Amino acid sequence: MTQLNFLDPNPNGKPAVLLLHGLGATGASWTLQLPALTKSGFRPIAPDTSGFGDSPYDGRGWSIPRAAVQMADLLEELHTGPVHVVGLSMGGVIAQQFAHDFPHLTRKLVLVSTFSVLRQENFNGLSYFLRRAFAVLVLGLRAQAQVVAGRIFPGPDQGPLREMLVATITGADPRAYRRAMISLGTFDSRKWLKGIKVPTLVITGTADTTVSPSRQMQLAEGIPGSKQVLIPNAGHAVSIDAAGKFNQALLEFLCAP
Repeated sequence: MTQLNFLDPNPNGKPAVLLLHGLGATGASWTLQLPALTKSGFRPIAPDTSGFGDSPYDGRGWSIPRAAVQMADLLEELHTGPVHVVGLSMGGVIAQQFAHDFPHLTRKLVLVSTFSVLRQENFNGLSYFLRRAFAVLVLGLRAQAQVVAGRIFPGPDQGPLREMLVATITGADPRAYRRAMISLGTFDSRKWLKGIKVPTLVITGTADTTVSPSRQMQLAEGIPGSKQVLIPNAGHAVSIDAAGKFNQALLEFLCAP
């Protein structure tokens, strides 16, 4: 039996929508999407990945494939049948793995602020990655959290969001966080992306400085028939920065025949 903590605000809705959060976040990061999905009749399910939020980490190894298996196990326990899968950043990587490993459980795929392979395209991106690695390996999760929060929520009016993200990241299991960073750094789905046959949407904030829009375009181009939606002036946390436009794009895609 899975020990994953999850939000399930509309258990009678159909079909289910599996919402996968980013690195250091939790299922609660989808709070601005849950009411819209519920109102549209869906069953949104937002789990905390192992080692994040209230989901424990067993210390036996954290990897993207294992995270995908745990999500499949959760859906089996909940008897959801095939689901729409939505993932942001790390969640988008897990979503790709899930669609690859469990195509029979995947209806549609929505990949947000994510990548097929993590390669830094310029000095700014490389510097950010190295600062994150140094912080988490040497200074600890709180230092890492402050680096990430400042990058994702840079606006002068986003102080409360920065504080919330720092607190959330700091609450993660450090072992799981480090292993997740390594797993993301070695992930490469390019060789099997063309095998994803379900309808796929890539949602990109044009001001994303964590995963560049061009990197996300390459992801979209690797999946046959996929589409990319660009949301102006939104950053990596596009589902928060521009929740209204994000929800509109998400629901239009999920509700289409």
